[in-house]
Amino acid sequence: MRRKVVALSVHEKAQKPEDLTRLFVERANARDAAGIAALYEPDAVMAYPAGSQTVGRAAIRELWERVLAHAPRFEPEAPLPTLISGDIALTSTPPKDGSGARAQVVRRQSDGTWLRLIDQPEFNPPTP
Repeated sequence: MRRKVVALSVHEKAQKPEDLTRLFVERANARDAAGIAALYEPDAVMAYPAGSQTVGRAAIRELWERVLAHAPRFEPEAPLPTLISGDIALTSTPPKDGSGARAQVVRRQSDGTWLRLIDQPEFNPPTP
């Protein structure tokens, strides 16, 4: 008698706001769109593609499935200082080439872990 083995994917959870960036890079490089989507709250908002919004974990997963099919390898970037107020935090990273920035509003969950609530993955500074 053969048994069917079902593999369950258990993703690491962010224990602090800064973990989210590291987990994103790991999952993006593994081409794990579902794992990336698990970093977001169910009703999260992502400002992407440029000029529009992607709303909800399912839509964010679908977006990353398309993006990861053609994305280059992601490199870790040193985060800027995290700002925390109660259960809300602002995380950000500057791209290594110095162009623009990335920012996320994240929220502490009832189990103490953190998820992205609002994600601005890429924006450029205003021109003078």
